[in-house]
Amino acid sequence: MTAAPSTGPVVPAPAPPGGQEPAGSLPPPAERGATTVSDRVVAKIAASAAREALEERFDAPPDRLGLGEPEASATVIGDSAQVTLALDLPYPVDIARAAGDLQDRINRRVTALTGLAVDETALTVRRLVLTGGPGRGRVR
Repeated sequence: MTAAPSTGPVVPAPAPPGGQEPAGSLPPPAERGATTVSDRVVAKIAASAAREALEERFDAPPDRLGLGEPEASATVIGDSAQVTLALDLPYPVDIARAAGDLQDRINRRVTALTGLAVDETALTVRRLVLTGGPGRGRVR
């Protein structure tokens, strides 16, 4: 048989001597401190977002297109970040449109994962890589 739950009033436990909180309680959220996101973490997220965007846009992972890995650096200042990214793009491509799409994707991903606003995303296209297109298949 199990005991019936108590229906009496709930009385809070008395505070320990000295006015200190018990070990298991937490201070209010505003007094707990802050979470900091390092520059390196933001850079890794940006590089990963660039890889994802390239794969989605060109229907293949960057390495299968002969593209090098995107390289990113970032600077976090307060609640915002500045991102610099160097990457290869397949040729032919509308560079302006691809760059705009990449910047949007990187900004959204960094903000979603870190809570930081991205003030600036600077892209450098290292090289354009000729990729297979119509008529550029294997010789049979």
